Amino acid sequence: MTATTEHTVRVPAPRAAAPSARTRRTARRRRLGAAGVLMAPFFLLLTTVFLIPVGTAAYLSFYSDDQPGLGFGPERTVFVGLRSYAAVLTDPTFLGGLGTVALYCLIYIPLMVAGALLLALLLDSGVVRLRAFAQLGLFLPHAVPGIIAALIWLYLYTPGISPVIDLFARADITVDFLGVHTVLPSIVNIALWSNLGYNMVVFYAALQAVPREVIEAAVVDGAGPVRTALQVKTPLVRASVVMVAMFTLIWALQLFTEPMLLSQSSPMINSRFSPSMYIYDAAFTRNNYSLAAAASVVLLLCTVALSYGVTRLTSRNSTAEEAR
Repeated sequence: MTATTEHTVRVPAPRAAAPSARTRRTARRRRLGAAGVLMAPFFLLLTTVFLIPVGTAAYLSFYSDDQPGLGFGPERTVFVGLRSYAAVLTDPTFLGGLGTVALYCLIYIPLMVAGALLLALLLDSGVVRLRAFAQLGLFLPHAVPGIIAALIWLYLYTPGISPVIDLFARADITVDFLGVHTVLPSIVNIALWSNLGYNMVVFYAALQAVPREVIEAAVVDGAGPVRTALQVKTPLVRASVVMVAMFTLIWALQLFTEPMLLSQSSPMINSRFSPSMYIYDAAFTRNNYSLAAAASVVLLLCTVALSYGVTRLTSRNSTAEEAR
């Protein structure tokens, strides 16, 4: 009896041919082309609304209109170098405006970030009833244009017509919202009223992305509502806190609308109260476009430097916490 053993012969599957160098280059060009088409609108807007205005301001800052002789000759544009920058940086009114904005940022930014985060945490915790209506009510002031908001508060700050001041007067309380010590907090109040709801929505959206399992685990471990909010939720939305703080800083450095309108009723606010008002006054009151352009470039450099500093500081702190 002869045993027959059958052996199965496996035939290797044919390998796919490796793409040629020409095919790889074609695919790469297609990807780069698609990326270029998608990024084109961004770079177009960046060039139109940022790079061209910045380049124009930098160019104007190095030139000035001058009249030869006794001022009776034709006006001509001459190169003045850094003279406009020296005039800006040695002008006490511009430096005073920078100090005013710095103090404004120290008051406004912590109140804005902490207030918006607190409201978002309250909404996320479920303590507030009718959550959708609460969000809408807090967000509505942001839908009011800045000029209209400043006019509303100007009406409430002006003695003689303000119902708020009349209400305080009935209680024998004298309040001057546009006084020397209260005008800056009054401006901060307008900014908070206008932007608090918007930043609250940003924080609330970030809190909705926090995994519910993490919160449930904290509750199981015995964490109360306050501890859960401060030690669990807040660290998880740190990126949103940094983003809101940075954009609030950039907006605060451009302070213009509120003090410009309040200056009509308060002698405490002059035409150079903030750097942006200084630029406006130099360009449209004194017709010194070179000085206005130099001040604009200085303000831009301050904004970029502070934004970069905030980014570096927060990234360094994040790296240190991850290393722990």
